[in-house]
Amino acid sequence: MTPEPIAFIAIVGPTAVGKSDLALRLAARLPLEIVNADSRQIYRYMDIGTSKPTPNERSLVPHHVYDVVDPDEEFSLADYQRHAHAAMTGIGERGRVPLLVGGSGQYVWSLVENWLLPEVPPDRAFRREMEEWTAVHGHVALHDRLACVDPDAASRIQATNVRRVIRALELHRATGVPPSLLLRRRAGVSRNVLLLGLHVDKTVLLSRADARIDTMVRHGFPDEVRALLDRGYAPTLPAMSSIGYREMVEHVNGVIDLDTATSRIRRETRRLVRRQYTWFGLSDERIMWLDVRDPNAATDAAVQLIESAMR
Repeated sequence: MTPEPIAFIAIVGPTAVGKSDLALRLAARLPLEIVNADSRQIYRYMDIGTSKPTPNERSLVPHHVYDVVDPDEEFSLADYQRHAHAAMTGIGERGRVPLLVGGSGQYVWSLVENWLLPEVPPDRAFRREMEEWTAVHGHVALHDRLACVDPDAASRIQATNVRRVIRALELHRATGVPPSLLLRRRAGVSRNVLLLGLHVDKTVLLSRADARIDTMVRHGFPDEVRALLDRGYAPTLPAMSSIGYREMVEHVNGVIDLDTATSRIRRETRRLVRRQYTWFGLSDERIMWLDVRDPNAATDAAVQLIESAMR
């Protein structure tokens, strides 16, 4: 029986572990094209604060599903699936293999597990009601409401991501089913996928994360946020709720100084790392984990795994 051809490869792991760097190394040696799996790198004008691949890096190998929408446009998980599937289909038609790169768990697993998303249209009235309720009671109280009906979904969604919390509540309201179960219903089509997970000692990882934040600030992160505000993008937009942007908005608006903003970004990044490990656990046997302390050794190991999967 002829083995099923590999559908795509995914590089997963916590923020700042080196996913993008490894992707570029692999694409230089193998017939791969990169597909974004980061829920913030879909936005235009948000480059520095999302650590988006630079124009030079994107010139080295085709990159897909970056700069898809403006920061004030809605973009759902279903929208992501459509863009990603279209990109991967085109990559396959060119005789190459898609390389999914990013730390957004919903994005990655929706493709790996082939989720069949519930067809629940937006309930604008319910969303307004929840937004008004949150304005009075706060985002933590809203998140507690989700935890009551779906602890699993609540553990994976940041309390400050009000838009996603409301959408989860909206799904539960419309179907009566916990959204974490709805989002794991599969379309019934199995695919051959290679999952490469990157890990490194926690102390090293947090040091890398801190260094990346410092680099973002040096490269003009405050100016990027100032430009977004000057374009008319409100700080209350879901896109602007990303780690780093909400803190930098406060700095740009004169509420806090740069050192305080940077310190808060570091703190929230550490929390993000913990949440990402709930999506990509070291005990998950589906993931081939690579220690990236030595980037060259990790690259060689990844090449061997990919070449074996592509045979």
